[in-house]
Amino acid sequence: MLWIGTILLPRRWFSKGSNHSVLCSFVNQLNTAQTVYIEQGYESKAPCGYSITNTPLEVFTMISVGIDVAKDKHDCFIISSEGEVLANVFTIQNNMEGFCCLLQRIRDCSSPQDKIKVGLEATGHYSYNILGFLLDNGLDTYVLNPLHTNLYRKSLSLRKTKTDRVDARTIAAMLLSDVGLKPYTETAYHNEELKSLTRYRFNKVKERGQLKQSIARLVCILFPELEKLVPTLHLASVYALLEEFPGAKQIANAHLTRLKTLLQDASKGRYGRDMAVTIRDAARGSVGSVMPAKSLELRHTIHLIHEFDNEINEIESEIQAIMDEIHSPITTIPGIGTRMGAMILAETGDFSRFESPDKLLAYAGLSPSTYQSGQINNCYARMEKRGSRYLRYAIFNAAKYVCHWDPSFAAYLAKKRAEGKHYNVAISHAAKKLVRLIFALEKSGQPYCSAA
Repeated sequence: MLWIGTILLPRRWFSKGSNHSVLCSFVNQLNTAQTVYIEQGYESKAPCGYSITNTPLEVFTMISVGIDVAKDKHDCFIISSEGEVLANVFTIQNNMEGFCCLLQRIRDCSSPQDKIKVGLEATGHYSYNILGFLLDNGLDTYVLNPLHTNLYRKSLSLRKTKTDRVDARTIAAMLLSDVGLKPYTETAYHNEELKSLTRYRFNKVKERGQLKQSIARLVCILFPELEKLVPTLHLASVYALLEEFPGAKQIANAHLTRLKTLLQDASKGRYGRDMAVTIRDAARGSVGSVMPAKSLELRHTIHLIHEFDNEINEIESEIQAIMDEIHSPITTIPGIGTRMGAMILAETGDFSRFESPDKLLAYAGLSPSTYQSGQINNCYARMEKRGSRYLRYAIFNAAKYVCHWDPSFAAYLAKKRAEGKHYNVAISHAAKKLVRLIFALEKSGQPYCSAA
């Protein structure tokens, strides 16, 4: 017996009184088949001579729903696999009433046995609520890359036409085409909590870094000699000193006992009277400007940095709690801690979406670009840098630490450097090796065991 599986055929072929010649012509082409089983059919002898079951089974159609997401409203379009427009473009509001209206329209246009695909673009926070609603109602939902839909729309027409209604039709058409799309899973949806925390921390650390640059700028104006007296300006003792005495003039007029006590308490005993005398003497001979406005800005900036420190610590506590529940094996890799591992897991989402490590590498935008036309072939393949910039940042920086702490990765990096590759190019090769390792660990669930 030859098993044919599921075949999508037009519904009109199976209506009462319809001509079966088209179906029989299709069956006759299967000259290697002894018995043909088709989910939709009839039991009596068909004109083609093959026995097709007469008991009516379920006839299903593919229903494609395209949604163009916006802030206040969404444009929707519903089409069947036969090309029949079941619902022309209609608009729903971004609220529960609009979501229920969309769900009712989908149910009105389909039967219980039909396969329904719902597609929408990845538009950040605008699509989050409707995505959760569709998943909660058991609909297979596909989140599409806007770059992908843009190129697909341009391939359908040479005209420069880009509207919300056209985008809804384009998304619906993409779902019917075989472009290797995979549905958005519950795992990826619930992973948004970790993704929100890691991206929030990333932005907070970036903002704190900008404030630290402002500290260096203001110290250069108010007390430039201080930077040469301490290892770095970003010490708790230096911040405590500048927060109370924001300028060379204020430090020069301060009492020595107060300076000593302040530095000793903030540095936990590292700095004492000698450092206080050194700083005060430098302040008395400083060329720093006396600018009350800059001194005020310096105090406020230090205060903001303290607030950012507290917020980042709170965020990291939440990330740690989620990572304790996940128990991911990638944190067993030397050099990948909780914070970097959390960002990699959050940005990757469901690893089952990727069939190979190369696809995960391309998703991060770390894969090399390719250009070839005629006799022209790119001699230097640059990094694509498409996809999640957060994932690319996490993997690239994690590769640096892993190469430092793991002997096998350190040897691999040294090998690439010996071949004459630039350090960043060698790290990109190590990043690809790291992606293969992470992919294998997540698939197997086993902890990392160094081969060295």
